[in-house]
Amino acid sequence: MLLIALAGIWAMPPASAEGGSSPASGLQHDVVFADYPQYSRSLEVARRILSPLANLEIMRATAGGGLASQSIDLKKEKFAVYVPRRRPSKGYGVLAFIPPWQDARLPAGWGSALDESGVIFVCANKSGNDESIIGRRIPLALLAVYNITQSYPIDADRVYVGGFSGGSRVAMRVALGYPDVIRGALLNAGSDPIGNKDAVLPPGDLLGQFQSSSRIVYVTGLEDSLNIKQDMGSRGAMNAWCVFGTEVETMFGIGHEIATVSATRRALAALDRRPPVDAGKLAACRARIAKEMATDLEEVTQSLDRGRPHAAWRLLSKADARYAGLALPEITKLEQRVGSRP
Repeated sequence: MLLIALAGIWAMPPASAEGGSSPASGLQHDVVFADYPQYSRSLEVARRILSPLANLEIMRATAGGGLASQSIDLKKEKFAVYVPRRRPSKGYGVLAFIPPWQDARLPAGWGSALDESGVIFVCANKSGNDESIIGRRIPLALLAVYNITQSYPIDADRVYVGGFSGGSRVAMRVALGYPDVIRGALLNAGSDPIGNKDAVLPPGDLLGQFQSSSRIVYVTGLEDSLNIKQDMGSRGAMNAWCVFGTEVETMFGIGHEIATVSATRRALAALDRRPPVDAGKLAACRARIAKEMATDLEEVTQSLDRGRPHAAWRLLSKADARYAGLALPEITKLEQRVGSRP
């Protein structure tokens, strides 16, 4: 159960003057934010991150109340923020970083890459691998993004999420569920395939936006053989789900380590690149998925028509994990037909 949260009361420093040096530039520790967007509400996070069947279970379990509107109490949270020396003419970029460790810190040397790219870095305290993904790590990243965009002049096309190792895997889920807020992800030595129970697809409109406009950059050391292999699986799944805006930045002679300054610089530049979308390729890919989904859902219907609820539930659960939000209306209707879990 997500924890009950209260509204915050403290604010960020004022935004800097256009085109000049920021009085708040450099690294700030123990920053406290104040504001909550609608998209960080508990039910909205669940809608975007969890599957339709999981959302139905949550709604039924909390029908009498008890689910907090927000899972985070910002008054109790601290963030590290790095602001570049100068602001780009179109506004700063943002990189919300999700670490595997517990303390909010700027990776060594990254300041120069952020200065060069004009990207504000923000990282929450107590958002490491031991914390709840949906109860803390994802909401903290979303709240960090929102409060930075409210406090500084930001280029909305350069709002990114990133992470290292386990944090990178969470960052990928944030980018997948929030393409209307997050334009890309820097995945440093950690990734997963999408379209399964661990990285479910969001509702169709959000998936369409992710397919057509999101940038995913993989940054992994060549000696980190496990994550190199997992990156290949993740990129293969991205391609299978019509996500073609991916790029790889390999670090030679590096193992399972945080991205080097030069790799970070290249990754941020890769996130900014927006190659044109091949509309024909995207349409054909989407048509293939729609056909496969219709076939799989029809199998559920046929099992129900034949009076086989156990088989229907098994097939529905499989479709829920694979298509998730993409098949939201159909899965909801079929779940109602199946009734309580056999």
